[in-house]
Amino acid sequence: MKEDVKKELENIRPHLQADGGDVELIEVSDEGVVKVKLLGACGGCPMSQMTLKMGIEKRLKSIIPGVKEVVSV
Repeated sequence: MKEDVKKELENIRPHLQADGGDVELIEVSDEGVVKVKLLGACGGCPMSQMTLKMGIEKRLKSIIPGVKEVVSV
């Protein structure tokens, strides 16, 4: 599952980079929890939680069945 998450984050990354941000994969647990670190403009943006939950998490969950949650560390 980790490789699938990495691949999909590569597809998401250009959208974040267009706004001066980025995302780094930290860990994918056996329980389906994906831990990421938001970087650049995304790291301090007041909308980062919305980007995380409504953008990254929603997309990963729709494409990779084992993903249960995405959290920022």
